[in-house]
Amino acid sequence: MGGSSRDYDRASRAEERALLAICAYPAARESDRVAKARYLLEIERRGELDLAEQMQALLRSTMWKA
Repeated sequence: MGGSSRDYDRASRAEERALLAICAYPAARESDRVAKARYLLEIERRGELDLAEQMQALLRSTMWKA
């Protein structure tokens, strides 16, 4: 409360960047993959996982790099 719309916009962009980073993170361990999937399923349930950029990052993160 009491914040400006500029503060809100800045926080919103930071949150979007953080979510994109989670989507892009190539979880290697099983426990990391499960935690990532659970978190992203919750975000998606709330309707917050909808940007094409997020989906692309998520799909790329699942590809093994040789």
